[in-house]
Amino acid sequence: MLAGTGQNVWVAGSGVVRIYHGDEGWGVIDGAEVPGGCWVHFSAIAMNGYRQLAAGQGVSFIAEPMAQDGFAYRAVKVWTTETEPLDEQSESAQSRAYHSTMTLAFDEPPERGGR
Repeated sequence: MLAGTGQNVWVAGSGVVRIYHGDEGWGVIDGAEVPGGCWVHFSAIAMNGYRQLAAGQGVSFIAEPMAQDGFAYRAVKVWTTETEPLDEQSESAQSRAYHSTMTLAFDEPPERGGR
């Protein structure tokens, strides 16, 4: 299925992860909509926590026609078939990343005598 206008033509479909290099953060997805495979970077994976795929895993994706490391397509967004894709706003609200806060309160300086 093609969507978009002008320069922004996207391909949406489903497929299977051919290979994923977790140590390097990239892999390849095979699907009917992306002949020859689709390059995927970990930053395009829509999930909480550590973003990683596994060979043989079913995925849905949105890709753009863009030459990347010998592949004709590059993934814009990828999610597993077991999960719904996260939108950008809810992703940051639901993040499990560590965060902390700190409040500083200063004592009042001692009063000087005489005046």
